[in-house]
Amino acid sequence: MSAMAKPAFADDGSLLDGGIDLNMEQGMAEHLKDVILLTAIVQVLSTLSSYFWYFWLLAPARALYLLWVTFLGPWFSADSQGPPEENEKNDKKQRRQERRQMKRF
Repeated sequence: MSAMAKPAFADDGSLLDGGIDLNMEQGMAEHLKDVILLTAIVQVLSTLSSYFWYFWLLAPARALYLLWVTFLGPWFSADSQGPPEENEKNDKKQRRQERRQMKRF
């Protein structure tokens, strides 16, 4: 983790990468800390029983959950709208119908 936090400089001294803020919430460092914490807990508990190694399945389960919540879920549930030309045509149709109704009254 300390290698992730170190900045990278070019040969001329310019900054290439500022590194990752390890205290930042909702970032890669937070997920890495969670995996390290899970590893430590599994190692301590595995001294009691070898069945505690199954807790390691929490890591891919959380990764799949985050993948669903951030990418796949919104992508599948997004409203499919047609091309902009069709939307413009629908808007024009709706305006025409509203004008016709206003003329009737």
